[in-house]
Amino acid sequence: MSDSIKKYEELVGELPTISVAQQRKDTPIFSGVLNYFPDAIREVAICSRIGNEQHNAGKPLHWDRSKSGDELDALTRHLMEAGTMDTDGVRHSTKVAWRALANLQKEIELTYKTK
Repeated sequence: MSDSIKKYEELVGELPTISVAQQRKDTPIFSGVLNYFPDAIREVAICSRIGNEQHNAGKPLHWDRSKSGDELDALTRHLMEAGTMDTDGVRHSTKVAWRALANLQKEIELTYKTK
């Protein structure tokens, strides 16, 4: 069950049981995110590749979490330079988005581990 469904249940009471298939159908990943922000998502993907080459040169694309622990501080540093390009040619705003997604992913994972 998604966090948004859990939050809704906390506010208004339990929802009728929703099947996993229905949850998938009710999650508009393409139409609600990718279709809205195709250029931004592409830039974040490029940022991932460039960051991987910087921090894991020659290795397959992966998120080395041991090298990525200060998402909110890094996000803020990049936010302070929003509207400009970093020395690696990636927009600081793109790095803000990457760090925001990393932070959100970790929050979601932590939520499920603690319940």
